[in-house]
Formats: sequence, C-alpha cells, structure tokens
Amino acid sequence: MSDSLPLRDRYLALIDEIVQTTLKGKISSVEQVYQMLLKGVSSGTGEVFELALSDRLAAAQSLVDSEKDELKKAKATRSLRAIKTIENQWQRTQEQNKANNAIASAVQEISKDTGDRLAALLRVIDPNRKYPLNLQQLGQLAKSLQQVPENQEILQLSEGITRGLTSWQRLSDNLLGWMYDQNRSSIGFGGVPGENGPWASWEKTVNSPLIQALFHTLAMDASLSEFAQQQRFITDSDWVELTVVLQYLQRGLVNWFDQQAYNVKAGSKLSISTFLTFAAIWNQLANAFASITRYSNASSQVLLQILRNFAQRPYFPLYGGIFASFSGSYLRDALDYLDEPLRQAEGTQEKARILTLLGYSQRAMGQYDRSIQFHQEALQIARNAGDRPCEIANLNHLSRTYVATENYTEAINNSQRALILSRQAGDRTGEANALVNLGYSEVMQAQQLKQIEPETYEMAINYLQQGLKLSEQLGDIQSKALCVSSLGIAYLVTEQPQIAIKHLEDGFNTAQTSGDLYLQGLNLANLAEANYSMANFTRAIYTGCLGMYLLNQIASREWRKPAALLTILQGQMGAEAFSGALQQHRPKIIAVIGVDGYDYIPQLLEEYKQSM
Repeated sequence: MSDSLPLRDRYLALIDEIVQTTLKGKISSVEQVYQMLLKGVSSGTGEVFELALSDRLAAAQSLVDSEKDELKKAKATRSLRAIKTIENQWQRTQEQNKANNAIASAVQEISKDTGDRLAALLRVIDPNRKYPLNLQQLGQLAKSLQQVPENQEILQLSEGITRGLTSWQRLSDNLLGWMYDQNRSSIGFGGVPGENGPWASWEKTVNSPLIQALFHTLAMDASLSEFAQQQRFITDSDWVELTVVLQYLQRGLVNWFDQQAYNVKAGSKLSISTFLTFAAIWNQLANAFASITRYSNASSQVLLQILRNFAQRPYFPLYGGIFASFSGSYLRDALDYLDEPLRQAEGTQEKARILTLLGYSQRAMGQYDRSIQFHQEALQIARNAGDRPCEIANLNHLSRTYVATENYTEAINNSQRALILSRQAGDRTGEANALVNLGYSEVMQAQQLKQIEPETYEMAINYLQQGLKLSEQLGDIQSKALCVSSLGIAYLVTEQPQIAIKHLEDGFNTAQTSGDLYLQGLNLANLAEANYSMANFTRAIYTGCLGMYLLNQIASREWRKPAALLTILQGQMGAEAFSGALQQHRPKIIAVIGVDGYDYIPQLLEEYKQSM
C-alpha cells in the first residue's frame, strides 16, 4: 500500500488488503486484524478511516442484498463478515486510544498539580468520571507515573497504586468468604466485635500492616482516632494503597449485591448498607486524621465521590439512612464537586438527590436555615428534572425542618402538598412519610396553640397511625422508624408517657436497623424525658446519656436537650447517686458506644454546664 495515495484512498486500500488477506486464509485471528489497524491508521486520522470503513461496509452489504448468484453471494458474505471484523477491531483500537489518552491526561494532571498531587490522583481515579479507569488501566497509570523523571512524590503515588492493586487481588479472591462462615446468621456488617465478620476475615488476607490495623480496628468496633494516632510514620504510598483497597472492596461488594436481586438476604438492602458503611468509614477517617490536613481532605474527597456514585443508584434512600457531616470548607468542596453534574443535563437529578441528603444532615446538626435552603434548591432541580420521588421527598423534609423551627403552618402546607403529589404519582413511600409529617405537624401546632380538645390530637395521631401501617406494608424500615418515633413524641406531648415509651423504644430499635444515627439519638433523648416524667430516673440516665452522646457525635445541637435533663437529674440525686446509676448501666452503654464513648459522658456533661 503506497503512502503517496490520498489518506482516504490509502485507508480504503488498507481495508481491501485486510479483507483479501482474510479471504485467502492468511489471517487466522482477530488479533492480527487489530495489529494491522494499529500499524496502518495514523494517530488523529480516525474520522477519515471511519468514513472509508463506512463506505466499504455499505457497499458490501448492498452487494450481499442484491447478488443473485449463489457463489458470488457467498463470497460477498465472507467479505462483509471480514469488514465487520475490521469494524469490531477498530472499536477496540478506539477504546484503547481512549484509555491511552485518559492515562496520558491523568499523568499530566498529577504532574502539573504541585500543590497537592494526592488530591490530583484521587480526581483522576474518580469512578464518576466520563471514562473511569478500570483495574488494568489503573495498573498502566502506575507504570506511566514511574516514567516521570526524578520526582519522589509521584513515585510514592505509583508505588501506592501498585501495592493497592496487589492487596486488592489477594482480597478479591476471598471477597465473600466471610458470608459463609459457620453459624453466621447475618451477611451484613453488623455483629459482635471480633467475630468472623468481613473485617476480621479480610484482616487475615492482606499483608499490609496499615490495612491490617484498619481492618482490626473496624472488626473490634474500636476508635478510628486511636488508629490514626498510631500511624505516625504514614506515607503517601501507604495512603494510596489504603484508598485503592477500600474503593475496590466497596465496588466489589456493591457489584455482587446488585446482582442478587432475588436473594432475600442480599440485594439492594445490602448495596445500600455497603455505600453507607464505606461513606461512614471515610467520614470517620476525615475526622480521625484532622491533624494531617492532606489525609483528612483526601478522605473527604473520597467520601464525596462515594456519595455522588450512590446518588446515581435507583435505590438511593431519599429519607435519611445516612449522615453526611459537612462544614466549612468541606461543605464548599461538596457543593463545588456536585456542581459538575449540572454541566450536563442528565446530572441535575443526581445533584438534587445529594442536596436532599445534605439538607437532611444539616437539619440533624441544627442548621435549619441551611437545611431549608438545600431542600428548596433540591426541590426545584428535582421538579425541573421530572424526578417526582425526589420532589416529594424534599417537600416532606421541608415539613420536618419547619417543625424544628416551630413554623407549623409551613410544615402542614408542605406535608399536604407531599401527600397530594405522592397519591397522584403512586409514590407509596412518599405517601407514608407525608402522612407522618402531617400528623406530626398538627400535633406540634396543637401543643403550641395549647389546644386541649381530644379530637384535635386524635385526628393528627390517626394520620401517624396510617403512615405507620403503610410503612409496615411496604417493609420500609426508614419510614417506619420515623413513624414510630413521631408517634412516641405525639404521645409524649399529650402526656401519655407509658404509651410514648413503647413507641420510642420501637423507634430506637428500628432506627438502629436502618442505620439512622440522628433518629437513634432523638428517640433516646425523648425516652429520657418520658422516663423522667414517670420518675424512672435510672432509666432516664441510661437513655439520656446515650442520646446525648450520639447526637453530639453527629454535631447535632440537640445533644443539649438530654444534657439539660441529665444536669437536672444530677442536681436532684446528687453526684454520687447519679454516678452509681450511670455505672449500673455501663455494660449496656458500652455495647452501643464503646468504652471511649462511656468515658466521654462525664466530660460532655461538664462541657454543657460550662456553656450554660
């Protein structure tokens, strides 16, 4: 084939050459076709080749369709088959070119970011990119980074990727083994610390001391702050290895659970659990490494990537189930990162869902104005994107947040709109939440107006009971947790503490199942109040201390409510009797928040007293 021919003619000749060589039996594999294309098509001229290939494909198809002679038709069919092989291998070369370009671009991006190359690496391996790197390409990136001349920082990143891929390979062979351990009744992440759950199983598989230490900490449900304090000599290479392993663990589990649609023990419930678990781990790592800013920022960066990926899933929970704690620069970074999807029309729905989550989190933290701002923005985006479940969810969240600000008129209005829309759209989960929020809003408004007529509360409680019944029919744990919690508060408001305690205890247990820390803390705080009203002071101390600690851990201002009650109890009982009552419940408290949590309770009470 002469290089002096015009480019299009040269590519037509290349296609003809491959076809003729194939027909003569001189090409025995598609790999040879692939190599001929790599050699014959010059970089940057793919469009010209595709036009030539399209012409030959159309001509061959036309000949097959019109040829009447059997022998000639058979030959034309073989030619058409050969051209389709060229087409398939050309697509393969294009994919490889995209990968090569992505890797070259990644190396360039990491090399030029002299401020924080670790953050640059995390950006280029983000699974939410248009062309995310697969395992093989990540390995190629590590090799390409090794070629950057005389840069120790970049070599550390390369080494970390290589080590991470090696550790992941060992783990991938035993990814699901822990599910089939003898006598294991559950395949979730819960269980007694130290048992043969996933972390303990994976700890035995890896060789990396850092990853072993992290897995051991998670297996024992111990403090990640202590884990971080022990990592005095951690390097970028160690951190990248840890990041790669955790990212692929999460993706591997989610991929497997997503394929178990008909498995009653798995399916989307465990996919959600996996996203929540790994998001929580990265959130804790961000806090634990607060003294090492770049690692704390890197943890937050990975957390955001997980949330964004999670938001694209059809089972993303619109009614809580996760606590995303963002403040200051982290919140700005979150919003900057989440603005990226808005550059493409299909990304708007994704941002609305994450803003829904952020709004929920801000309400839990007591940032009501910010919560309302997020939910209103999410509401508008969801409405424009035609995401009706998300629109209804944000109306429900707005109702709940307006209750927190004692704006009961707006709370009732939003819950009524959510109820109407949910029934029109057939959104049963939205309807259950709307019923609960409507009943809850009306109870709180009646209390504010000092209405004592029984029928006022009966109608509101009827809405709550309808919501509870619907959530139970749907098997929606998160909605049920909200329902029974709201019923408990309603009975507390109407001075029926014994009935309130029953619902609040059910609410706490259900919130534990759904993983909603905010609802857990609120139920415990209200249980403390209910027990106090019945003069069950020891039980009030137990529930109050737990509620205070959990709410404080998620930076919710509402931790001060049980702290105030506990301070009153301490004054009434005396410090010694109060301490004895707390000690009496030590085993049960440790079972929920650990030894560190128990030891922190007196300090937290002291913080409250000093702030009064």
